[in-house]
Amino acid sequence: MDATIETTADGSKGLPYRIRECLRAEILRGVLRAGEPLKQDALAARFHSSRIPVREALRQLEAEGLVTYERNRGAVVAMMDLTLVCEILDVRIALECYAARIAVPNMVSRDYDTMRDILDAYSASSSTAEWSDYNRRFHLALSAPSNNQSLRKLIDEYVLNTDRYTHEMMPATTVKDGPQAEHYLILDACMRKQPLEVASLLEEHILESKKNLIASARLRQEKWGLAQ
Repeated sequence: MDATIETTADGSKGLPYRIRECLRAEILRGVLRAGEPLKQDALAARFHSSRIPVREALRQLEAEGLVTYERNRGAVVAMMDLTLVCEILDVRIALECYAARIAVPNMVSRDYDTMRDILDAYSASSSTAEWSDYNRRFHLALSAPSNNQSLRKLIDEYVLNTDRYTHEMMPATTVKDGPQAEHYLILDACMRKQPLEVASLLEEHILESKKNLIASARLRQEKWGLAQ
């Protein structure tokens, strides 16, 4: 993404909003990692702006829980607590399973083709950054036929927020291989027009991510304890 953000003649949406959206996307996709400092002067230079819209963008990101302020450091990308991530995954189950139940009856061949193309590209990719994006795109494509934009926006926010954590915490094979097999099972159930089965598979899929996260955190703690 080009770091330069152009202003429009009518000032639509505003510079702070567009700076926030750019930084938000980079945080949620892991380009800006947890604990990384967000210096106002450097950001102002990057976005060719004064510090005022940068300060406002950071304030908005703080309200979303993506940025925190630390003593003697200023704004930094917020760390994510495991308990909070598990709670967000529970919310994802509620949102996505509901969306799936109302989306599957509305699906047409183009929806199946879109999801299959995403998964095939996901399987062929060796980039962890791309895996996160393909995962997000698949989950959004699955919910799109619900024809509820507000619901889809919420799902997008929660998927990105948890993906940021899982791709940092879990081994690459855990992030890709298991979830991919589950994705294809979900797609198959969609094609057979089985909304309740899709919702059930989706719940198991997200719960498996939750279990793997907890296990990864435990194993890291045990490894750290042995190293002491």
